[in-house]
Amino acid sequence: MNPRARAGEHNSAWRWTFVPDLDAGHVRTCGSRRVHRTQGLRTASDHLSRTILEHVRIAVVTESFLPQVNGVTNSVLRVCDHLGARGHEVIVYAPGGPGCDETPDHYGSAQIVRGPSVGLPRYRDFRVGLPAPALGRMLRDWRPDIVHLASPAAVGAHGAFLAQKMRIPAVAVYQTDLAGFASRYGLSSADKVLWRWLRRIHATVGRTLAPSRHAVAELERRGVKRVARWARGVDLERFRPDRRDDELRQRLAPEGELIVGYVGRLAHEKQVDLLTGLDRTPGIRLVMVGDGPQRASLQRKMPNARFLGFQSGTRLAEVFASLDVFVHTGAHETFCQAAQEALASGLPVVAPRAGGLLDLVEEGRNGLLFTPGEARDLHLKVRQLGTDRQQVLDFAAAARPSVQGRTWSVIGDELLGHYEHVASGKEAA
Repeated sequence: MNPRARAGEHNSAWRWTFVPDLDAGHVRTCGSRRVHRTQGLRTASDHLSRTILEHVRIAVVTESFLPQVNGVTNSVLRVCDHLGARGHEVIVYAPGGPGCDETPDHYGSAQIVRGPSVGLPRYRDFRVGLPAPALGRMLRDWRPDIVHLASPAAVGAHGAFLAQKMRIPAVAVYQTDLAGFASRYGLSSADKVLWRWLRRIHATVGRTLAPSRHAVAELERRGVKRVARWARGVDLERFRPDRRDDELRQRLAPEGELIVGYVGRLAHEKQVDLLTGLDRTPGIRLVMVGDGPQRASLQRKMPNARFLGFQSGTRLAEVFASLDVFVHTGAHETFCQAAQEALASGLPVVAPRAGGLLDLVEEGRNGLLFTPGEARDLHLKVRQLGTDRQQVLDFAAAARPSVQGRTWSVIGDELLGHYEHVASGKEAA
C-alpha cells in the first residue's frame, strides 16, 4: 500500500540510510535505499550506526520570512539551503503581507506558500501570521514526513496542532524570548500567559530545539519537556577578517579612533539606548548598523555616532570586518547571531552577561561581559578596550577560533539528527 495513500494519515514507511559510525562528529550520506521502520531494526542499529534521513519531505512553518530580515528568517534560509543541498524536499509556509507579492514563490528548491498576516501595532512592518485553512490544506496535500516549526507562536502554533492531529512528527525551534520582549514593552503581566501558551505549543512536538544552554535551562525551568540544544551556524566564508575595508575605516574614524559597532535591529527590546553617551567618548567612534523604529530617536540622542542603515550580504561582512570591537546591548537574546558573525570576523565582543551570549563570549578571552541593563558598566568595558589596544588585539586573535567549528553544514547535519530522533518515536509525547 502506498504510505501516502490517505491524506491526513502519516506514512509508516520511512526512508533511511544507515551509515557506520566510523568518523564520529561528521555526517555522511550513502546511496539511496528505502528501509521500513521496525522495532527490531531500530534496536539493532542504535549502537552500531548513525541513522540519517534521506530524501525526506520537510514542511517548515515559520513566523517570519522574506522580505522581513531577522534572526528567524535568516535561520530558516540557512535550513532551507542545507536541506536542499542534502537532497531533501522543502516547502515553507510563511506570513504574507506588503512586499510579499514581489518576492519569488521559491527560495532555491524550496516552495514558498503564503498565508494571511497582520502588522503589529507598534511595529507595522513586522507581520504576524494568522491561522488559516490554507496551512491545513498544504499539509494534507503535500504530506510531509517532518514538520519544522520556526519560533512557533501564532501560525506556528496552528502548525503544531495540525501536525499533532495528522500524526506527523514535528520539531519546534525556540528562538524568540517572547516574554522578555513583552516585559520591555511594559507587558510583564503577560509573562504567565505567554509561557502557558508556549508550553501548550511545545507539548505537541517530539522535540524542542533551543540555541543555547541558557535557553535550554529556561525552557526546562518553565516546564517545557523534551528540550535539546541546537545552536546556530555561521558562514565562515562570508564573515572573515580579511574583508576589512580600509577606505571605510578611514571615513568612519579619520583620527584613528577605536571603531565600536552595534549591528542589529534598532528597536526598544534590543536596549540600544544603553549606548547613549558612548558616542561622546574621546578616542572611540560609535557605528550603528541596522534599522528599526528607534532609529530617529537614537540619532538625536547620539549625534556623534555614524548610522549606516541596513546592510546585508557581502557588504555587511565588510562592515563587520572593518570594526575594531562589536558591542551588543540586548539581554533577552536566546542566542545572538550578530555576535557570532562578529567573532567570525575577528572582533572582540562586549555583551551583557545574560542569555545566549554566555555561550559565545568567554570573558577575558574573546571579549568582555557587562551587567545586563547597566549603561555605566557597558561604557566602562568599552572604555577599557579604548585605552588598551593590546587587549583588543589579544581578544581579536581568539575571536575567530572560538567559532571555527560552527559552520552551517555541521549545524545542519545536527538538525537532520534531531529530525531522525523524532521520526523514530524514541521520545513519547
